[in-house]
Amino acid sequence: MASNKVTINDVGPRDGLQNQPKVLNLEQRLSLILALEAAGVPEIEVGAFVSPKAVPAMAGTADLFAMLPKGSARYSALIPNMKGFELALEANVPLTSLVIAASNTMNEKNIRMTTQQSVNVSRDVLSLAKSKGANVQAYVATAWACPFEGKIAPDEVYRVTERLIEAGASGIVIADTIGAANPAQVQSLMGGLVSRFDSDILSCHFHDTRAMGLANTYAAIEAGIRKFDASIAGLGGCPFAPGASGNVATEDVVMMLEQMGFDTGINIPLLLKASNVAIALTGTATGGKAKSWMEKYYNN
Repeated sequence: MASNKVTINDVGPRDGLQNQPKVLNLEQRLSLILALEAAGVPEIEVGAFVSPKAVPAMAGTADLFAMLPKGSARYSALIPNMKGFELALEANVPLTSLVIAASNTMNEKNIRMTTQQSVNVSRDVLSLAKSKGANVQAYVATAWACPFEGKIAPDEVYRVTERLIEAGASGIVIADTIGAANPAQVQSLMGGLVSRFDSDILSCHFHDTRAMGLANTYAAIEAGIRKFDASIAGLGGCPFAPGASGNVATEDVVMMLEQMGFDTGINIPLLLKASNVAIALTGTATGGKAKSWMEKYYNN
């Protein structure tokens, strides 16, 4: 029987902020992370070890890690390549994340490599990580659709996932990068992945581009997935993927899961305060779709 415990990884401080018009300073980014941790969010994506010229919002990520308290949350950071991994290693980052798109064109647009070249680079990183005792997970991006190639065949996702697991990835995050999937497609692909691999190492990352983020989360739950990315206040969007609007909002996901009887370990009133922090800091976030109702219901 599948577990009643669901783990949420809030990607707001990285994925949520990377495409915002306003670039936050380190103290502002830290305040958002601390608000999420205060709410009991168990995993938080802090930042990315990428070129500050390419992604100004992620500048100073190593300094940000040095500012973090030794709390209960598990912190992670995105790395694009070996150089990013080496920088993360120096900063003592407990979990790093590689991104490999199932689509060749997306890889070429994002990191100037084909999917196969990206897998090869990932193998090198994962091999070094193993020798260092470091923990590296891998995202399989554009798992359902690519903004350049259209629909992605499930076999491509299975193939990339298998290669990354064989190379030593500690976890695989299946990402609907542009929010193009529907629940039937999610249940089909995730069901296929669960039948081929250990469900404990699989998780999902959904965008709410077509207002199906929650429905897709439910479909993945039905397929046996028990770990999800979400972004506080619905912040998000990939600067290299046209049409990738905000991620599914953490507060909406937690509300749905808790009302369905799942245990996230997250304090919803404090999560709503974290959402307000994100809204105030960015000036663009609007909060989850159910936020106004949640504030009335949970704060009474």
